[in-house]
Amino acid sequence: MVDIRHNWTREEIKAIYEKPLLPLILEAATVHQQFHKFGEVQISSLLSIKTGGCSEDCAYCPQAARYNTGVQVQALMKTEEVLKAATAAKAGGASRFCMGAAWREVRDNSDFDRVIDMVKGVNALDMEVCCTLGMITDSQAERLADAGLFAYNHNIDTSAEHYNEVITTRTYDDRLNTLENVRKAGISVCSGGIIGLGEKVDDRIGMLLTLANLPEHPGSVPINTLVPVAGTPLANNEKVPFDELTRMIATARIVMPRSAVRLSAGRLDLTIPEQALCFMAGANSIFAGDKLLTTPNPEFNSDMEMFRLLGLTPKAAFADTHEHHHHNALQHEPA
Repeated sequence: MVDIRHNWTREEIKAIYEKPLLPLILEAATVHQQFHKFGEVQISSLLSIKTGGCSEDCAYCPQAARYNTGVQVQALMKTEEVLKAATAAKAGGASRFCMGAAWREVRDNSDFDRVIDMVKGVNALDMEVCCTLGMITDSQAERLADAGLFAYNHNIDTSAEHYNEVITTRTYDDRLNTLENVRKAGISVCSGGIIGLGEKVDDRIGMLLTLANLPEHPGSVPINTLVPVAGTPLANNEKVPFDELTRMIATARIVMPRSAVRLSAGRLDLTIPEQALCFMAGANSIFAGDKLLTTPNPEFNSDMEMFRLLGLTPKAAFADTHEHHHHNALQHEPA
């Protein structure tokens, strides 16, 4: 049995990442089988509840106000609309519903009050509810936890060394502070990154090193490949070769055995056999639906066909936690 470790070295992770591809996939599949049901994949649905107009300068993002990408700025959605979308996602097989707002950070105002209502509403549908709203304080994290938030997404994007090449409007430590606030509130951390940002292999290793050596491994680790968007500084970046994505997934699986590894942005460019290798290598979560915030994503129908072909089964909500209604109460008990 593999040990869950938080003291990985850069050299160890690099040695795993650089193994020949098929032996690497086999090793990752073996680890996967020890900690997860093989072929069980969580389906998450992602809705942009407040689109565009963000003050950050993330070089990959179509929602940054400073880039002209054709994304229309939209105000925060109404709670009823969001709950309608969540109900439709549940009917389509999703067990986790993620709500994304293009904010730099959460402010304590009526918009945040409305998000709290959305969280309560989605939680009442018996779905795992996740938010990604930018940076949050410890008191905001507590409020989200009390409303029943299951997970909070805040990606570290890349390595500490490469971060400033991609984003200058906040620091890597800002990112890590939010993750710590989320963890302390007893909310499941969802944090991964993007490959194809112009980083070196060492930066990919650095990103996995940061995640694998957190006090607790993230519950979910999204591995995104850049979807280049016209108007952003990274519009002309080259597509990430498929084998490099598979390596990232396999390495993440080996160093964070219990985490869900999510095949996220960029999945639209993958054939079913390529996705199958990603599932072999330890991916056990996908985003489904026609959009990922503002970039295209495979539609539910083609995903269901893939599930049928590969014999995959959708994972039920709260499968890894005890009776979910006690989830936050349990987390808040003093250790």
